[in-house]
Amino acid sequence: MRVGIIGAGFAGLGAAKVLTEFGHDVTVFDRTPDVGGVWSRTRRYPGLTTQNDKGTYAYSDFPMPREYPQWPTGAQVQAYLESYVERFALRPLLRLDTEVTRALQDPATGSWTVQTASGEDADSHHFDFLVVANGTLCDPLIPDYPGVEEYRAGGGRLCHTSEFTELAEADARDIIVVGYGKSACDLAVAVSEVAASTTVVARNLIWKMPRQLGNLLNYKYLLLTRMGEALFPYMMAAGFERFLHAKSSKVPISMVGSIQSIVTRQLGLRESGLVPDGPFTDIARSTVSLVTEEFHPRIADGRITVHRDTEISRLLVQTGRPSAQLASGEIVPADLVICGTGFQQRVPFLSEDARAQLFDEHGNFELYHQILPLTVPKLAFVGYNSSFFSPLGAEVGALWLADYLGGAMTLPPVEFRRAQVQERLLWTDERTEGKHSRGTNVIPFSMHQIDEMLSDVGLDVGRVARIKQWLLPVDPSAYQAVAGQLHRRYGTVHAAAAAVRGAGPAEAAPAAESAAAGHG
Repeated sequence: MRVGIIGAGFAGLGAAKVLTEFGHDVTVFDRTPDVGGVWSRTRRYPGLTTQNDKGTYAYSDFPMPREYPQWPTGAQVQAYLESYVERFALRPLLRLDTEVTRALQDPATGSWTVQTASGEDADSHHFDFLVVANGTLCDPLIPDYPGVEEYRAGGGRLCHTSEFTELAEADARDIIVVGYGKSACDLAVAVSEVAASTTVVARNLIWKMPRQLGNLLNYKYLLLTRMGEALFPYMMAAGFERFLHAKSSKVPISMVGSIQSIVTRQLGLRESGLVPDGPFTDIARSTVSLVTEEFHPRIADGRITVHRDTEISRLLVQTGRPSAQLASGEIVPADLVICGTGFQQRVPFLSEDARAQLFDEHGNFELYHQILPLTVPKLAFVGYNSSFFSPLGAEVGALWLADYLGGAMTLPPVEFRRAQVQERLLWTDERTEGKHSRGTNVIPFSMHQIDEMLSDVGLDVGRVARIKQWLLPVDPSAYQAVAGQLHRRYGTVHAAAAAVRGAGPAEAAPAAESAAAGHG
């Protein structure tokens, strides 16, 4: 098939590689001038690093370089993706600096016409199938503060963390960072190096996990394992998880409570007045955030000030200075207000009719296994399962899609899928108190979601690998064999395996196309 992919981040690139290996003619569009999505140089704020260690945040057949630090920087992640493009000969598939403005479906054939803009040039492209991989962190969300016009006229700047890419703009200025997630805290530490003052305004405090719990145990051995995932009750618990969360069992509560006590002491949260409301189990309500190195020490030494349980009520200019008034009435000088307030997930390029079929009455995506719409044909989503292991999850999602396009997969009736999707959304909404990126966030149940996708395809990573994953961080390379199983089923060539035998991806691709054509 001719397949169009919107987005050139981890999900889009992984889908492009997988679908090309299965014989499809792929074109990838991205509005930024480089690959990477959220890691693009156009969106990379100072201080950006990964939440995962490099061993778990990678494709199955392309580990991050050994020389990278345990938590790579944003620039290093983007360089890794550039290397992935070169390694698997994806460059000819890319149309960068090209925004998809409209994607229109022919009601008779289901084929797609994708309209694009690159600078002043417009173009149209035709595809048999469309993949949306623009990510769950799509468009920056900035609160609509009263007084913003006056504030900007007085010399103030209001922007999102993804729009603040040059640290020099904070030099000797008064900075307010809004939010308490990882991006907000990362950026607060970075700007505190050069700013005249750095203030964090946090409406809600959340629990965070130190990289080294008790300064001894790497958090990856706690949360990046199947055991860590099993500490939180899943909607379809089975086996050992059912035992863990039995009514009489106090094991998960005891373990999580111990972690809460250690984190509170380690970070000095009582001394700084920054103990979050609610139990530590809330850490997995919608996302899990790592503690930013140096954030709490800089609160202790006065370089960062945190105003908790409040928000900016208006922006203004007072005595000639750009400022922000908090809900408490306090006025804080603010040459720059940088919002780490999340993103809006949107698909504005789809028609109104298509969008109406994608969402439930609350605006949540109704996607079977986070991939397939219920009633819009020849359309799929990859990477709409934001998790601890997003690269691996997107890659397995692409394998699921390859099997679906290959015609071998038998799906349940649409009404069964609808009921399953709605049941999951209801459970997710209750569990996260509505904070689930419109139904696309699966944290902390990353491996459950991967297992369910593989089950549909009739593949399994194997009992030994799963046992290892209970106590050790998930190793994406274990899933190379899974991809190999699907390639053997279709008679196609896995590029990584071909390279091991001495053929590079450029030589492997024609063989893959020929074999797949025979299975069309």
